[in-house]
Amino acid sequence: MAKQRIPDGGAEAPPTDDALAFRSAVRDVKPLAHTPPVRGLAKPKARLRKLTSATENLGETMPLIHAPLIEAGGTAPEGAIAGTDALSFQRAGVRTQVVRRLRRGLIPIEDELDLHGLSQAAARDQLAEFLAHNRNAGMRCVRIIHGKGYRSGARGPVLKIAVDLWLRRHPDVMAFTSARAIDGGTGAVYVLLRA
Repeated sequence: MAKQRIPDGGAEAPPTDDALAFRSAVRDVKPLAHTPPVRGLAKPKARLRKLTSATENLGETMPLIHAPLIEAGGTAPEGAIAGTDALSFQRAGVRTQVVRRLRRGLIPIEDELDLHGLSQAAARDQLAEFLAHNRNAGMRCVRIIHGKGYRSGARGPVLKIAVDLWLRRHPDVMAFTSARAIDGGTGAVYVLLRA
């Protein structure tokens, strides 16, 4: 309801039909009595996440790995991850439909980390800080670019293998899957973090 203007003479403008109807509707309304809060009841506490150091227990949670040993014939061992292999992981309790949406890129990416050109130790430290920061900020989905390992030569994709292992072991990672081609393909992963 718009305020009524007071003319220059200082007298109120005559009430309109809406104002009269409102006043008649609320004529018998009385304010509620103020009741003090009951003593002894605790106020509900906001759900706070435990803020931990991102580098705490990295040796156990995210150990450094050794590059797969090359067989005598110059080929990678059986079961080794190649640069073009897609990565996927789903923790127990995560619905298949959620992972399908993640794989299709339907969950908005809220942050991104590029690990190209880093040593394994530096990549691990940055990844731990990145995951801790985004978890504490309430982020739900992030993208991590690890590359396909083309510059690693015969050793294979060292960072890709390491990121796969680290994300599987990290307690805040609920699921991850290789990204769509437009977002890096098999050289990147979408990561779904614990809510």
